[in-house]
Amino acid sequence: MKKITISDIAKEAKVSKATVSLVLNNKPISVSDKTRENILKISKELNYIPNSIARSLITNKTETIGIILPDIVNPFFSEIARAIEDTAGKLNYNVMLCNSDNNVIKEEKYTKLLVSKLIAGTIFISGGNSKKSLEILKENGIPVVFVDRYVEPFRDYSGVFCSNSEGINEAVTYLYNKNMKSIAFVTGSMELETSKLRLTAYAEITKKLKIYDKSLICESTYSIEGGVAATEKLLSSNKKIDAIIYCSDVMAFGGIKVLKRKKLKIPKDISVIGYDDIFFCEYVEPELTTIRQPIYEMGKEACKLLISIINGKTVNKKINLKSKLIIRGTA
Repeated sequence: MKKITISDIAKEAKVSKATVSLVLNNKPISVSDKTRENILKISKELNYIPNSIARSLITNKTETIGIILPDIVNPFFSEIARAIEDTAGKLNYNVMLCNSDNNVIKEEKYTKLLVSKLIAGTIFISGGNSKKSLEILKENGIPVVFVDRYVEPFRDYSGVFCSNSEGINEAVTYLYNKNMKSIAFVTGSMELETSKLRLTAYAEITKKLKIYDKSLICESTYSIEGGVAATEKLLSSNKKIDAIIYCSDVMAFGGIKVLKRKKLKIPKDISVIGYDDIFFCEYVEPELTTIRQPIYEMGKEACKLLISIINGKTVNKKINLKSKLIIRGTA
């Protein structure tokens, strides 16, 4: 079957190929509305599909943006990716999704792949030591927007972030006002700036309330397995624990699994607070009390910001959103 080309549309519409090209690419051209509508109508009837590869060879870029994220299994990142994809589609951009599995080598491999595909820009969620990947993007002149996490020494890049201190302060204060003084804290990897900021916020508020206890802090990974391991470690100390704050909801799910196995009642014996407010929080029993990040909005704003940078309308910008404690059944 013959592939439909611009020539076929031009012949049917009785106009030049250049006119068809300019109309289909929404470029400035002096033609009547009737001619424009006729060209678009014919292209649709003929099921014309533009040759994006040929176009990219001319413009040296595609109308495609990349997403590099560390763990697609984690609903927090998949929800962000969904928001980016939805927004990109509305702005006539395609999306290439790359899941690094928190692996630096895999992350660099995907970065090079995106560069080879002439992507217009990248939304980057770091899985750790991502300096090399970011240098590759910078050297190739590809705009980058961070979401949730930034990487040293790239803190001056554009990005969409959510306050880490507000939610932690609110959570600790809420538990303290319920007469809970022994509040454990499960943080993510200290390689990530997000983890450092949340731990700092926890330390500051607990010291202010005179309930800080370093032995109640446990570092783990942002995963269900990480929550399981951290909770088992905390319980093995045989210290009195009134509540546990986890730095991600998936960690909290792992923690809840361990607490239930130990026949501990939530929140009667130990209260639990997560972080992110992924959609699963309302489907566990009891429903998870958590520190909400506006996940969909973060992805949406990141996509809009990146495309604005691609189109030369924005140079460098940071968008800061707010977190909020959502009280449900576990605390």
